[in-house]
Amino acid sequence: MAENENGQERSEEPTAKRVREAREKGQVARSREFNTFVMLMTGGTFLLLAGGGMGGQLSALVTDAWTLERALIYDPSLMIPHMEALVSRALFILAPLFIVLTVVAILAPIMIGGANFTAKAFAPKFSKLNPLTGIKRVFSVQGLMELLKGLGKFFLVGLVAGLAISTIWGSLIGLGEQPIDSAIVQTGRMATWVFLIASSALLVVAMIDVPFQLWNHQKQLRMTLQEIKDEFKETEGKPEVKGRIRQMQHEMARRRMMSEVPKADVVITNPTHYAVAIAYEAAAMRAPKLLAKGTDAVAAAIRELAKDNAITLVEAPRVARAIYFTTELNQEIPGGLFVAVARILAYVYQLKRDDPDAEIPGELPVPEEYLDPRSGRRARR
Repeated sequence: MAENENGQERSEEPTAKRVREAREKGQVARSREFNTFVMLMTGGTFLLLAGGGMGGQLSALVTDAWTLERALIYDPSLMIPHMEALVSRALFILAPLFIVLTVVAILAPIMIGGANFTAKAFAPKFSKLNPLTGIKRVFSVQGLMELLKGLGKFFLVGLVAGLAISTIWGSLIGLGEQPIDSAIVQTGRMATWVFLIASSALLVVAMIDVPFQLWNHQKQLRMTLQEIKDEFKETEGKPEVKGRIRQMQHEMARRRMMSEVPKADVVITNPTHYAVAIAYEAAAMRAPKLLAKGTDAVAAAIRELAKDNAITLVEAPRVARAIYFTTELNQEIPGGLFVAVARILAYVYQLKRDDPDAEIPGELPVPEEYLDPRSGRRARR
C-alpha cells in the first residue's frame, strides 16, 4: 500500500478538495496508449477514405515540381517563389488530415480524464532539469514498466504487421506486372490496410493501460488519516478558533437581545433562575412577542436592565419557564400561554394607569408539556 514521506499508509479515498486541487495542478488520468491508438486508427481510416484523392493531388504536385520551365532554369531568383507555391499546395492538400488529427488529439485525452485546462500545468518545474532525478526516474520501477511496455508494443505491432503482409504477399509480387499508375494506387491502398491492421493491435495495449492509469491516478491521490484531519482543520477551522468565533457570535447576539429589553412591556421571572421580556402592541402584533430571555446571570442582567428602564417585573415561575422553553427570540408566544400572558399584561396596564384595583395574578394556566425542555419544540406553534 502506498505511503507518504512520513511512512503513513495512504489508505483513504481522496476528498473532493484533494481531487479539485489535483485537477488545478493538471494531475488527471491520462493514457498515452489510448491516445496513440485513437490517432493512428483515425489517421488510417481517413487515408483509406480520402487517400485516393490526396494521392492524386500529391502525384500531380510531384510532377509539377520536376517539370521546370526554361525561365526557372535560367533565373534562380524565380526558384524561391516556385518552391513556396509547391509547399503551399502540399500543405493545402494535407490540411484536412492535419485538422482531423488535431481534433482527435484534443478529444482523445478528454475521453479518459475529462476536459481540464490549467495554467499551473505550464509552469516550469526545475526539478525535472536535475539529471539525478532523471536517472532515478529511468531506473525506477515505473521506468522498467515503461520499457517493458514499449518492447511489448514493438513486438505486438511487428507481429501483427508481419501477419498482415504475409496475407497480401502474393498481391505485392503481382504489382510488378501492373502499369505504374495502377500499381502505385494499389500499393497505397494495401499499405493503408496494413497500417490499420497493425494499429488495431494497440487496442489490446490500450485496454490494459486505460484501467491501469485510472487505478494508478486514484492511488496517487489517496490520503492518510492525518492528511484528512489536517484538511478538515484547514477547511472548517481549528476547534479553538471555531469555539472563539461561536463565543463572539453568542456575545453579539446577547448584546442585541439586551438592547431589546427596554422595549418590553413586562419581564416575567422565576424569580431568580429565569427571566423573559415580553412586548405587545395590539395594532402591530397578533400575539405577545418574546424580546429577550435568559437563565441565571443573563436573567439577572435582564432584571437589572428592566429596573433601570422602569419596566414592571412580575413573578410567575411557571409562565417564565414555559415561555423560555417554547419560544425563540422575536417570535410570538404559543397559543397555550395566551391566557396566562394576557392576565399578566392586564395587570401591567392597570399599574400604568395607577388603577387601585390592580392585583397580582394568582394561579395562571400553563400546560404541563410546556414546562418540559424536551417537549418544548413540539409545543411551539
